[in-house]
Amino acid sequence: MSVTIVATGAAGAAVERVVPQLVSDGVAGGITTQDASLWGPAAESEAAIRLGWTEAVAVSEGLVDDILALRDDLRAAGVRHIVLGGMGGSSLAPEVITRTYGVPLTVLDSTDPGQVRAALTDRLTETAVVISSKSGSTVETDSQKRVYEAAFREAGIDPIERIVVVTDPGSPLDAAARADGYRVFNADPNVGGRYSALTAFGLVPSGLAGVDIAELLDEAQAVMLELAIDDEDNPGLVLGAAIAGTRPLRDKLGIVADGTHIVGFADWAEQLIAESTGKDGKGLLPVVLEPGSPELSMDLPDLQIVRLVADERATHEVAEGEIEISGSLGGQLLVWEYATAVAGRLLGINPFDQPDVESAKVAARGLLDATPEPTAPVFTTDGIEVRAAGPLRIDGDDLVSALGALLAALPENGYLAVQAYLDRTAHPGVSELRDQLAERARRPVTFGWGPRFLHSTGQYHKGGPAVGVFLQLVGAGGDDLAIPDRPFTFGQLIRAQAAGDASVLADHGRPVLTLTVPDVPEAIEHLREAIRSLPAKG
Repeated sequence: MSVTIVATGAAGAAVERVVPQLVSDGVAGGITTQDASLWGPAAESEAAIRLGWTEAVAVSEGLVDDILALRDDLRAAGVRHIVLGGMGGSSLAPEVITRTYGVPLTVLDSTDPGQVRAALTDRLTETAVVISSKSGSTVETDSQKRVYEAAFREAGIDPIERIVVVTDPGSPLDAAARADGYRVFNADPNVGGRYSALTAFGLVPSGLAGVDIAELLDEAQAVMLELAIDDEDNPGLVLGAAIAGTRPLRDKLGIVADGTHIVGFADWAEQLIAESTGKDGKGLLPVVLEPGSPELSMDLPDLQIVRLVADERATHEVAEGEIEISGSLGGQLLVWEYATAVAGRLLGINPFDQPDVESAKVAARGLLDATPEPTAPVFTTDGIEVRAAGPLRIDGDDLVSALGALLAALPENGYLAVQAYLDRTAHPGVSELRDQLAERARRPVTFGWGPRFLHSTGQYHKGGPAVGVFLQLVGAGGDDLAIPDRPFTFGQLIRAQAAGDASVLADHGRPVLTLTVPDVPEAIEHLREAIRSLPAKG
């Protein structure tokens, strides 16, 4: 099944203008043959070791039998529940794959103690855990591995029989896991995490959970020839030109699932595009939207709408100025990876590095090592502690004043990012604040669960255009959870991650409003009321 793309308006004009030049320059063939010079001299050394994803299908075919054999062994041992401990590219691809195939997978991509505890207490005796980390040093996945090892031992289960590791060869996790006797799957080290959907990082947890991963690879294989040929119908070139070639650049991408059979694709595309392009003060900001989201009815000159539609809709008339794309999951994963690499060339950036991701990790580690007292709130209202960082100044002592100050700091070409360091399984309704805030801001609003977004859109927030304002929601209540053989708890870790990111954002001159909430449902109601009291901008 091919991937079909129709672009109209400014996006259509970009395709007509840009794609012939991309074809003339041999960009598609260059990507496929791993020509590291396509993104300029400054990017060449990184690109030279990050283009392995173009041959991921061929490499990964050799993993399928081993993954399915392990799945059968685990099922024979009574395993009926797969948990994935991973962050960013290690978790978002398996989540969209399993949701699309209708296969259950518990994705543990958080350090919230409540969310970790809920996973730990869910059918432990029937559970196997995939610990997935490209670097092998991710603090979140290390913590998840430690807590599951302890839980299995306490239940009389040998962790070696229930924990599977996915990592790059030679990583600290690779060496330690092999020494301890764990089953290890290695991925191609020449593939960056956000391009790893069709490698072991996407396939191992998905396959163990029950996905037909051979079919997924076949879907990707079906579009590979189209993507490799320098032709004006190449979907990777067309999509890359449509999202990154508009004049002036529409640098906010509103991605809408509108009839597609693929579930949760926009969340995966968000991290791929934001982390790949958000640097050097440039970038494309993906905004995950629903068909009824407020932004769709706004006339925003910098917002490009991309609709993911069902195949049968691919030939209908597309709304003026929009892009529509349809196709299989495997095909779309590969097409969007090509398109993102093309977008990097058009924007003049290196789409394979992430220079600002590490800064928040360093800041969080410093806070954990120093264990300082938290900064005093500007004020406390309804039990919510209110803090301001960066250039944000609040006149008043209530939530309306605080939120009003944040929206007042929002530039005409800016965006608001809501970052919820909360249990996403217990409080999914928190994300509904996004639409409410968009109604008032009259600008694109993104929503991310912390700390997982730090491994994806966190790069754009620091390295992209300096037009964002940030609302952090941080939990303070509930029972904490110890991390075995670590001097900090899960609660201390997630609060340090939030505080560390706020400090880095502030250092970059971004306004940050942090609301620390002891009772999440009660706080959300107070926030809803405060947002309703805000006047709409513009």
